[in-house]
Amino acid sequence: MGGFYELPKIRYGYGELAPHISELQLTIHHTKHHQTYVDNANNAFKKLDAANKEGTDLDLKAFTKELSFNIGGHVLHSIFWDNMAPPGKGGDKPGGVLADAIDKSFGSLERFKKLFSTTATSVEGSGWAVLTYSPDTDRLMLMQVEKHNVNVMPISAILMVLDVWEHAYYLDYKNLRGKFVEAFWNIVNWDYVNERLKDFI
Repeated sequence: MGGFYELPKIRYGYGELAPHISELQLTIHHTKHHQTYVDNANNAFKKLDAANKEGTDLDLKAFTKELSFNIGGHVLHSIFWDNMAPPGKGGDKPGGVLADAIDKSFGSLERFKKLFSTTATSVEGSGWAVLTYSPDTDRLMLMQVEKHNVNVMPISAILMVLDVWEHAYYLDYKNLRGKFVEAFWNIVNWDYVNERLKDFI
């Protein structure tokens, strides 16, 4: 279709996260849901360009909300794919500066996982659990992102995300979000999260 944004390729096969995320679930999530955010973001810019060329009015409140929603969906999903890895390559424990930062900010890996899981399971409706790094406080912080674009703290670097929209897990886990969150810990790509943190400290 062309445009500013493109659907990123996933670094592993659609079936390689099984049994934690099935091939069908991952395929639909990536090629249908993420693709929709990419297409809608590109279409929003086309509408803006057309309005500018023709000199017509544009509902800027609706435009900025639509753009924020779809670009947010694109960015968060792009991180989501990369912060997972197939069993045997993901899971286990973090190392490097990430392990030190987790201990400093949360006391232990076990405590962090418990708090992150609670953040994910308690999202109201559709949204995300997000691990960020705050340069102002030099510590890791947890947040909930409602939908794709609400409640993000300014100047916080996103390190790791977990999509808890129903489209991320319903084929595999039905309404059991907690089971999906529990399974996520088996496929976390800690090396990727560690490298993201190193980029910001």
